[in-house]
Amino acid sequence: MKYPAYPKYKDSGVAWLGEVPEHWEVKRLKNLLVDGDGIKIGPFGSALRLEEMVDVGVKVYGQENIINNDFDIGHRRISIDKHKEMLAYNVRHGDILVTMMGTSGKCKAVPENAEPGIIDSHLLRLRIVGAVCKEFLVMLIDQSSIVQNQINFMGQGSIMQGINSAIVKELVISFPPLPEQRAIAAFLDAQTSNLDTLIAKKRELIDKLKEKRAALITRTVTRGLPPDAATAAGLDPHPKMKDSGVEWLGEVPEHWEVAVLRRFIRFITSGSRGWAEYYADDGDIFVRIGNLTRHSIRVDLTDIQYVDPPQGAEGERTRIEIGDLLFSITAYLGSVSVATIDVAGGYINQHIALVRIGMDEMMPEYVAYSTLADFGQAQLNGQGYGGTKIQLSLDDVKSLWVPVPPLPEQRAIAAYLDRETAAIDVLVAKVETAIDRLQEYRAALITAAVTGQIDIREAVQ
Repeated sequence: MKYPAYPKYKDSGVAWLGEVPEHWEVKRLKNLLVDGDGIKIGPFGSALRLEEMVDVGVKVYGQENIINNDFDIGHRRISIDKHKEMLAYNVRHGDILVTMMGTSGKCKAVPENAEPGIIDSHLLRLRIVGAVCKEFLVMLIDQSSIVQNQINFMGQGSIMQGINSAIVKELVISFPPLPEQRAIAAFLDAQTSNLDTLIAKKRELIDKLKEKRAALITRTVTRGLPPDAATAAGLDPHPKMKDSGVEWLGEVPEHWEVAVLRRFIRFITSGSRGWAEYYADDGDIFVRIGNLTRHSIRVDLTDIQYVDPPQGAEGERTRIEIGDLLFSITAYLGSVSVATIDVAGGYINQHIALVRIGMDEMMPEYVAYSTLADFGQAQLNGQGYGGTKIQLSLDDVKSLWVPVPPLPEQRAIAAYLDRETAAIDVLVAKVETAIDRLQEYRAALITAAVTGQIDIREAVQ
């Protein structure tokens, strides 16, 4: 729906704000604050020591409550006696809490049902006076580009892109009369709720597509190709099955083997430390753990670091060759990629294991898909051995069980999964693009409404 502009506008007097509706006011936020107690920063340093936290007491609110829009989460509490020293940091219904670090400028109003508590040192508390609709002001600060651009500009050079009370006080905001603020807030609440519902449904669709992808991989690397694909590849479309001998793997085609990966490994190593001194603007690709994913067997090249190591550097043993398997061995366990020509000649960091297998018996792409299957993920995360791992040793990687079809069948399976997963990935990408457009529209609608670029008064009558 296209909304009209206001009948008349005036110069706001602020270059970057431009024109605003003729009957709107332009103010600095500090002019809306309660005198002397309008803005408060939570206690710093030793004022809230970890050892002073208790199981039962007064709640401490932090950035997590604002970012998640959930005032129930969080377990930090201080004693009643400690709270008596910190009454100045109390929050009450209607206070607006603003994040100061990292995601600076996100804010929410304290709801009526929020438990009494205090703010920590990562929050600013705004206490507003005058004819201001809290919901309108929160939308303006939290989600409009006009205010966020001011915060980003004034926050340049501050630690961790944080903001402070001086920045917040100087924010310039245009305000309609109170009834119009309420109308805009109600309009945006309804519109964004509809958009958020639509976005949530699209995210559910993405989850289902990813589940379908994972199920497809698991089924194919444990049962073989579907009948039609098997027939097209010259394979038995209905092979007899046998017990794999591995409880969590189940049955596999009768003519397959089940073996430990070490049988096929010709070389294995992990990356070296100290690569930061070799970072460069160009040179050889340096594959980091973030370049490996659980949804693809290809190295993700969207965020690549380059290195220029000297000849004879210790890390040369980790030089990548085409067909090498790259496993994440810390943090994000279960990620695996097969090196292609795009990364050949590059290097890996210490969070990755490089595995070179004998390709006369095993196809790297098939091994990678086996790793992405449910049974492969269970092994890498320790679940296949009755535990949970937080880090993998090279011996853990060597000890992976894999189903082993004949080599021609491995090639057929890998080619089939390349095609089918690529088709699913195209669908996922289209849905993600649709989500991006909805989010862009949502942000633009909010900014347009709270800055008077559109007149929504007739839309809410």
